[in-house]
Amino acid sequence: MAAVMKELQERSAQFSADKSAASEEKAEYDCQVCKDELGYLENKDGYQVWVRCGCIERRRIRKLMNSSDITPEFERLQFKNFVTEGKPEMVKVTYDTAVEYYKEFDNIRGTRNNSIALLGQPGAGKTHLLTAISNKLIKSKNIAVQYFPYVEGFNDLKDDFDKLEEKLKRMKEVEVLFIDDLFKPLNGKPRATDWQVEQTYSVINYRYLNHKPILISSELNIEQIVKIDEALGTRIYEMCADYVVIIKGDRMLLNHRLAGLRNG
Repeated sequence: MAAVMKELQERSAQFSADKSAASEEKAEYDCQVCKDELGYLENKDGYQVWVRCGCIERRRIRKLMNSSDITPEFERLQFKNFVTEGKPEMVKVTYDTAVEYYKEFDNIRGTRNNSIALLGQPGAGKTHLLTAISNKLIKSKNIAVQYFPYVEGFNDLKDDFDKLEEKLKRMKEVEVLFIDDLFKPLNGKPRATDWQVEQTYSVINYRYLNHKPILISSELNIEQIVKIDEALGTRIYEMCADYVVIIKGDRMLLNHRLAGLRNG
């Protein structure tokens, strides 16, 4: 009996050691297929062939997502989870415009009219749809996108003034720039200081001249943006002319955040 117990104990110890080693190995590598070598040898027709691992694409996508400043919460915003059922026709038009823009992106990206602007009523899904476009561009087309929330973004630029030029340079040169809530009003008045307008114009003008796409959401319409700065507003309009939607109507129907009040 003692010999049997000893053998069982030895087997249990060996199992625990093997399990611990496997756990350490699993924790050691990001990819268990190639052990982070980005490829592996595979036997094909009697020859050892080096095969690129699928993790290369996943790593590239994750790198693009990390550099985009799109949060994990926003990464979940997709076309497939945008609700149009039971919504006003204007919401469906906005959805269809966003989907069409994504589908046509490869054909228009190098043209003057290569951008999209969803403007007007807050809470109608503008940010959701433009984020869905951004996520698809990154994950399906390997295109770098920079997300810039207007209010928080400019606060960060002021707080980190030493890196202002570096951050503006990325906003100018990234493949696609997404500006969320441009000139977002405070107490009914657009937030547009001379400094904010100057920096925004420098970014938009660079992208305008170099045919680099922008995605813009704003509670303001084109006329209101033009009133803030005509040169800036007209450039945005020209870039977005083929894909611009002004969302207006009954806020109780358009604003999804008021759904609880409607149903209450």
